[in-house]
Amino acid sequence: MKKLLAIALLASSSVAMADQDVGCGLGTMVWAGQSGLAPKILAATTNGTSGNQTFGITSGTLGCQANGVITSRARLSMFMGTNSDRLARDMSVGQGETLDVLANLMNIKTEDKATFFKATQTHFGKIFAPENKTAGDVLAALQKVMAADKQLAAYAG
Repeated sequence: MKKLLAIALLASSSVAMADQDVGCGLGTMVWAGQSGLAPKILAATTNGTSGNQTFGITSGTLGCQANGVITSRARLSMFMGTNSDRLARDMSVGQGETLDVLANLMNIKTEDKATFFKATQTHFGKIFAPENKTAGDVLAALQKVMAADKQLAAYAG
């Protein structure tokens, strides 16, 4: 209990910015300053499973900002991370509700969605390549595919 209290006190006085990949929360504070895949996974898992991000956001603690703005990239990464299996399935067939939601989050116009859907299906192997281990990696690969397409390049932020 003393350790948890110490972490909470430390976190509440901290003004450190959260890692864009894992967000803010207790996991971000515990593994702050560490790099590599394992600490990021541990931080993201702790943040996502312990329900502390909501507390951190509402209280302005744990590296969270109560008045912060969700960036487009963060929103996309969060969506892709929590829906990766469904998104992979939809991309592999070039259609589906999750893929449509992603297109909406990326502000893809209705008239360009068919091209977007086809590009994700055609380049599925590049987007979900084995080396793309995080949602951020998958998003970067998707944006690279889009940047190479004349019609979709304007959306590749």
